[in-house]
Amino acid sequence: MIVADVIKVFVPASVAFLIGIALTPILTHYLYKYRMWKKRGGKMALGGAEASVFNSLHKNKEVGTPRLGGVVIWGSTLLTAAGLFLLAKLFDAHFTELDLLSRSQTWLPLFALLAGAVVGLIDDFFEIRESAQGQGGLALWKRLFVVALVSGFAAWWFYSKLDVVALHVPFWGDVFMGWLIIPFFIFVALCIYAGGIIDGIDGLAGGVFASIFSSYAIIAFYQNQIDLAALSATLAGGTLAFLWFNIPPARFYMSETGTMGLTLALTVIAFMTDTLGEGSGVLVLPLIAFPLTLTVVSVTLQILSKRLRGKKLFHIAPLHHHFEAIGWPNYKVAMRYWVISAICAILGATVALIG
Repeated sequence: MIVADVIKVFVPASVAFLIGIALTPILTHYLYKYRMWKKRGGKMALGGAEASVFNSLHKNKEVGTPRLGGVVIWGSTLLTAAGLFLLAKLFDAHFTELDLLSRSQTWLPLFALLAGAVVGLIDDFFEIRESAQGQGGLALWKRLFVVALVSGFAAWWFYSKLDVVALHVPFWGDVFMGWLIIPFFIFVALCIYAGGIIDGIDGLAGGVFASIFSSYAIIAFYQNQIDLAALSATLAGGTLAFLWFNIPPARFYMSETGTMGLTLALTVIAFMTDTLGEGSGVLVLPLIAFPLTLTVVSVTLQILSKRLRGKKLFHIAPLHHHFEAIGWPNYKVAMRYWVISAICAILGATVALIG
């Protein structure tokens, strides 16, 4: 039985990787043909002024490289899940054990992935269309509203349908939260989504997300949530396919359709592997996703420093751009983040398994 479970996890991950590799040449053909990139480089800071340090590093890189690379990740994941489901229906005896679709484990994270991906896709199209006139894309508050709405629905489902009312604290035990699990769920989703701005250097986000989802695949497998483990591994496989083409120089960027879908799915998976799976999937999330945590913390500290001290703490935030600003090549930043992400993913999984 263990062998069958291992196969159920690794086969979809491998299939998603191969589909992603096969899908990318077709996708990039159309992305370049229709010039699906920002027409004018540069960004504005939160205060409305020009982000001068960022623009000096990346302004020219943003023009001429397509967005929408996240389609490779969620596209390969959905095609894998749908393909294995159809094969199981058509050839029951041979493929039933590979079907990872299940109402109890994977419907909700797949819904979150698809919802975030579609809204992110809309944002990317607006970004591409409007960037010639200025800042394009959906306003930040609109994107945050979508994240809160989708995560709020998922939180309500956990609370009212799955009777999730507690969180597990590693090495301590369950802590009852009652209905407060709903706003806490939304808060976690918003924080993880904020970490999605790590998609700012060629190859960086792909390596980080692949490690994170691999870690949750291990946790879910240990909890005997095999379908959820298979989905997490499939997301890792699709992300690695994206990464194959995103290493410097990037063929495309993950952009909002990737980061919003992945961060929403990640939030749901983290809660699925908490008390529902008799584990501690949520409170280890800051460790497993430490590069995302570091990204959010560095931006928060930068804002507080400028408001309270009148000067910046870093040359530029998030922190990965600070390292670029002090002279690190972008590939060195990305690869060192990969190392940190892999170590933190292993440590986080270990804490989740023994805590």
